Amino acid sequence: MALRCQSLCKLALIFLILAIAASQVTSRKLQEASLSEKHEQWMSKYGKVYKNPEEKEKRFRIFKDNVEFIESLNAAGNKPYKLSINEFADQTNQEKGTSFKYENVIDVPATMDWRKNGAVTPIKNQGPCGSCWAFSAVAATEGITQLTTGKLISLSEQELVSCDTSGVDHGCEGGEMEDAFKFIIHNDGITTEANYPYQAVDGTCNKTNEASHVAKIKGYETVPANSEEALLKAVANQPVAVSIDASGSAFQFYSSGVFTGDCGTELDHGVTAVGYGATANGTKYWLVKNSWGTSWGEEGYIRMKRDIDAKEGLCGIAMDSSYPTA
Repeated sequence: MALRCQSLCKLALIFLILAIAASQVTSRKLQEASLSEKHEQWMSKYGKVYKNPEEKEKRFRIFKDNVEFIESLNAAGNKPYKLSINEFADQTNQEKGTSFKYENVIDVPATMDWRKNGAVTPIKNQGPCGSCWAFSAVAATEGITQLTTGKLISLSEQELVSCDTSGVDHGCEGGEMEDAFKFIIHNDGITTEANYPYQAVDGTCNKTNEASHVAKIKGYETVPANSEEALLKAVANQPVAVSIDASGSAFQFYSSGVFTGDCGTELDHGVTAVGYGATANGTKYWLVKNSWGTSWGEEGYIRMKRDIDAKEGLCGIAMDSSYPTA
């Protein structure tokens, strides 16, 4: 009887272990389902779109790890601060770390004009559409594409205006260059202007035209803010998308010369820094490509005073700039 009792005890113990294991598996599955739903809600909130199911699964795993870290730290209650899920929740800590590959550049040319190096397409015109962000991002992408492939290709702003609508970019209602770069990355490229011509309206995304990619970027980096020195290092190496305050009448009616203001730092316009230099009397300037047609400024360009006393740069040009990487 003792042996039989011992056997029954062993069986009971095995059943108990199996029941606990099954319960843990069920709990994990429920938790996974809950996190999956939370991930979908988070994607909707921040306008996240992944290029394929594999990328989505990869990002979900990172999201899951980050959520568990956040909840664990908050539950411990031994820190004088709290964490919360934000727009960076699908990125690893290594990915989020800021990078500026030109940081250690020491020698830069005294002048630079990427037009003369074949990395700038002709001036374009955004028309009555608030799509400056798309023109700025495209010009920077055209530049890096020429520098890496040797081919200068006019790329499609309309693709960004009509198709990049799931995040903070809203076509003719405005957007951000960094998010345009994100779209190009996740979309695995961007098509040509000839294939998807500019219409100066939001429009519905033409999936057929949009599917023909001719230029790709691997990522993008932001230039350290409020540093004309850092911006100089970047522009010395490639065209850079920059944000400026273009709200003043002086900017609106600029015709020629080195622009010195008046302007503030309420960034409201995306343009592209395609070079820099100095006048005969030593006045330093940024060479900036605008998207208002050739009748504005110096055939579509403006020279803006460089190295001013304010760390933000003239019209805030050093406050928010970025460039694609290939």
